[in-house]
Amino acid sequence: MLGYNFQNFYEMVEHNAKENPKKTMFFIDKQKISNIELKQKVDILADFLYEFGIRAGDTAAIIVVNSEEFIISLLALSKLGAISVPINTFLKREEFEHILNDCSAKLLFSSASFAKETKRLFNSTKIEAIIWTEEYEYYDDKNLNYKTIMNHQQSAYTPTKRPTIDDIACIVYTSGTTGKPKGAMLSYRNMLSNMVAVKIAFKIEPKDRFIVYLPMFHTFTLTIMVMLPIYFNSSVVVIRSVFPFSNILKQTLLKKVTIFLGVPTVYNALIKAKIPWYFMWFHKVRLFISGSAPLSEKSLLDFGKKFTRGVLLEGYGLSECSPAVAVNRLEKQKPLSVGPALPGYEIKIVDDEMMELPLGEVGEIIVKGDCAMQGYLNRPEATAETLINGWVRTGDLGKLDEDGFLFIVDRKKDLIISKGINIYPREIEEILYQLNDVEIAAVIGKKSELGDEDVVAFIQFKDNVVEPMNELQIKKYLKQHLANFKIPKHIFFSKELPKNATGKVLKRILKEQVADIDIKHTSDNDIF
Repeated sequence: MLGYNFQNFYEMVEHNAKENPKKTMFFIDKQKISNIELKQKVDILADFLYEFGIRAGDTAAIIVVNSEEFIISLLALSKLGAISVPINTFLKREEFEHILNDCSAKLLFSSASFAKETKRLFNSTKIEAIIWTEEYEYYDDKNLNYKTIMNHQQSAYTPTKRPTIDDIACIVYTSGTTGKPKGAMLSYRNMLSNMVAVKIAFKIEPKDRFIVYLPMFHTFTLTIMVMLPIYFNSSVVVIRSVFPFSNILKQTLLKKVTIFLGVPTVYNALIKAKIPWYFMWFHKVRLFISGSAPLSEKSLLDFGKKFTRGVLLEGYGLSECSPAVAVNRLEKQKPLSVGPALPGYEIKIVDDEMMELPLGEVGEIIVKGDCAMQGYLNRPEATAETLINGWVRTGDLGKLDEDGFLFIVDRKKDLIISKGINIYPREIEEILYQLNDVEIAAVIGKKSELGDEDVVAFIQFKDNVVEPMNELQIKKYLKQHLANFKIPKHIFFSKELPKNATGKVLKRILKEQVADIDIKHTSDNDIF
């Protein structure tokens, strides 16, 4: 049973400011933010939000780049007992609209760099104001300046009732095979359990320094790389953008980073890159963590040969579990495994009837523990299908060995993972079906040698189409409705897609058709 020192995120900030006020919590560019400065900034914003009308239980969305503004916004909302909704910044306006309406967001924090997609959200959602965290072209009573807000004098507002550990802290949206994103409701207990469990597994100390360059809206980044260091009074180096990557290495070296989180794409790039000798000699990284997508055995071994002064550990998780579930340990790792369950969690492998299978047999992975979400917002049926007697059905297939190490075998869902980001075929298919010429659409993932996946679409046009659209025209249409990372890299056209007796497209056959084809060398209009 895990124990918790705090009821909510704000108590973590408050404790650090009292016990170690001058310690630097965040390094951002050339700026340093100490524990006491962090609390002061959080208090100022919380005061304003209360004056604006934000109360416990209200929801506020965050569409913001990696920055102190992202962190302070989330912490200020925690002080008030309001619920944060961090949103994937790569989405488009229609996708933002659905999420904001689904969670009934009252307020939106937005970076000005996303204004093209966010500035018109007043027209189609219930948000009452946008707080712009970067310089924006126009301010009024609905378009507010973050910097102006932060220049206000603190009134030291203290909520009469603070959020408790079982209150909802965040709603994290994760798509499913049904198309529209679902909001996983995560309580403070859910997220704090991940922090405590990972701290135990990785032996985190206050002297550790984390580096954050992956998007903070990602659950793993938010929980493990931002909130965990605050919980245990470690420090965080915040990088605003992943480009140029050379800056990440520079800051890792100069700021003496000890904990480095990446996705397989990053580690594969590091294996190939010419790393300066002085980085390899002087860096302080003791732990490299890989998540979000499978890491090939070759990549794991090659990385270990090249980076001899730090250990690369692969883990597994999902948003519904806040998100970390299992991870290899410093004292023992197994290639192709994502490790045993984190302390305090249970993993079982079950059949379709939820009956536990013997060791070594492949079945669905289910998870139990304080990490298990509270359910999907406004989706009681989906919640009932996923949460059963406290167990989370992951939809992933795996097996356990005699040491309790988990091996991911495949996914029951049609999830595609590209560069560590989840992509759901049904959502893309729904947009394709909006085209009048399209009779049937099917989207699959094609695995690369490094374990990444490309999005591949198959289209069957209607019989009466005289001049069908080409690949470029379809991609142009998709880009108007979907984030760029969801756009198929390749689109194939078929006179007749393979279907079963009920008319369902047999994606298994489509995957077999492209498995042995080097689609880099196919033309735009290849027809199967």
